[in-house]
Amino acid sequence: MFSDEVQIKVIAGKGGNGCASFRREKFVPKGGPDGGDGGRGGSVIIKVNPHINTLSYYTNKKAYNAENGTPGKGKKMHGRNGEHLILEVPPGTMVFNKQKTEMYADLNHDGDQVIITKGGLGGKGNVHFVSSTHQAPKFAEKGEPGEERDIILELKLVADVGIIGLPSAGKSTLISVISNAKPKIAAYHFTTIVPNLGVVDMKKFGGSSEESFVVADIPGLIEGASEGKGLGHQFLKHISRNNILVHLLDGTSSDIKKDHQTVRKELKKYDADLYKKPEIIAINKSDLLTPEEITEKSKLFSPKALVVSAATTDGIKQLVYKILEKLQVERSKPKPQPIIKTPVLRPHLEKGKYQLSEILKEGDHNVFMITGHRIEQIMVMTDLGNPEGLERMYHYISRLGIQDAIEKKGANYGDIIRIKGFNIPYRK
Repeated sequence: MFSDEVQIKVIAGKGGNGCASFRREKFVPKGGPDGGDGGRGGSVIIKVNPHINTLSYYTNKKAYNAENGTPGKGKKMHGRNGEHLILEVPPGTMVFNKQKTEMYADLNHDGDQVIITKGGLGGKGNVHFVSSTHQAPKFAEKGEPGEERDIILELKLVADVGIIGLPSAGKSTLISVISNAKPKIAAYHFTTIVPNLGVVDMKKFGGSSEESFVVADIPGLIEGASEGKGLGHQFLKHISRNNILVHLLDGTSSDIKKDHQTVRKELKKYDADLYKKPEIIAINKSDLLTPEEITEKSKLFSPKALVVSAATTDGIKQLVYKILEKLQVERSKPKPQPIIKTPVLRPHLEKGKYQLSEILKEGDHNVFMITGHRIEQIMVMTDLGNPEGLERMYHYISRLGIQDAIEKKGANYGDIIRIKGFNIPYRK
């Protein structure tokens, strides 16, 4: 099944908890702390695989989790890092946020990849919290939760040439003749219900294999396609990556000029940039036309349309070389690069600024809502049930200036400091 757009949730692995342990050695009655760090959680990576051409693998499962890191152990033993999860996608896949207001990545070539959610940090063992005044810490960090995102994967086929036209113009027959594609072909409308990709090997036409190019036939457009009618509206977006378009017309039609204008109008309605793409007009089914009809119909277009028969291969070599000529011109032009907003992956020790985002009233007490990357990170990695862990949070609340800020707002006994959904009683 062909699929060109899916929404999934990607969840990176949680970091392993740090270990709070102490040396227990013979003849060493007062061994020091030796708790090891937890392993880092695995990240979720989206990577191009040139051997697939659909996103259908992701239609049946909606959430993808990377592996968690394992906890640290005594004797300073580090927990194992979680394995990364690699999601393979076809070339031409774009990665968006759920609202499609930000693009995280535009992946077009073999090996292109992006870390879309980064694994959580492993918690530090108690060996890291020794100081001159605190030589036996019973506290270790918890592992940091991995990032998670709802994302949309959207596929736009990466083909040099797009073959467009009304249903039954002969697009499937043409792509089967000029390339290695093997589409379904039958004598009725909408035989093609998904785009077909094929490679045109110019050696077959007396040229060099280094001049080969990729061609795609786009399922039949009809009048109103840009507004959702027919099948073609689902695939108009795939044309946007084509360098040039081959507009194939049914030579046996009573009004091929109107047929041409119908498709052109839909391109313009959908996207003005598609309308401006270089176009080669080819009249198909010349084997069913008289010489007079061929002359008359080719003159309807300027420059004159090429006349071919995909069924008998008449004129096909001329068409292929015309495509190659135009394609070489388009390839030589500089292409604007898409603006990509990549996920911001902040380092563990970033101080980060906090914000006093809101003051709520719950009963007779104030609740001070605090946000900020670093303070939230410390909060989720701290075991508040451990008295030493709670003291650590008060230390950072004071050190980052949160204590002073809420006191200036009139904090009193019984008020609450809320960070990342956790509550801490205010104290002087």
